[in-house]
Amino acid sequence: MNLDQQIIEALTKYKRIAVVGLSPDPDRPSFGVSQYMQSQGYKITPVRPGGEVILGEKAVESLSEVSQPVEIVDVFRKSDAVSPIVDEAIKCKAKVLWLQEGVSHPEAEERARKAGLMVFSDLCILKEHARLLRNR
Repeated sequence: MNLDQQIIEALTKYKRIAVVGLSPDPDRPSFGVSQYMQSQGYKITPVRPGGEVILGEKAVESLSEVSQPVEIVDVFRKSDAVSPIVDEAIKCKAKVLWLQEGVSHPEAEERARKAGLMVFSDLCILKEHARLLRNR
């Protein structure tokens, strides 16, 4: 299966996205990307300290606090913060690890793959959704 087919499979099969590092600032990429995904029918759970409400959803401190099963973990953090996030994603039995543009961590990505997660690295989930699925 090529990359486009894998992306299509992940984004059609899974509809719940835990967004690690979702900012409440409308000018931040994480906000715009999450708002778009929400508009496309995805359920967003913000994962960030502070417990504020972002895009109408109450933020949780960590992936382990997400009340519903985690399907996609979308990471808006620096690459050096990815390893513990991957450990949490594996622990909560996430299905997909999505590292946004500019974010990669080869060792952590390999751990995620070995644990059975689909892994997308250094890609924007909004751009890929718009490119492959928006007009379906």
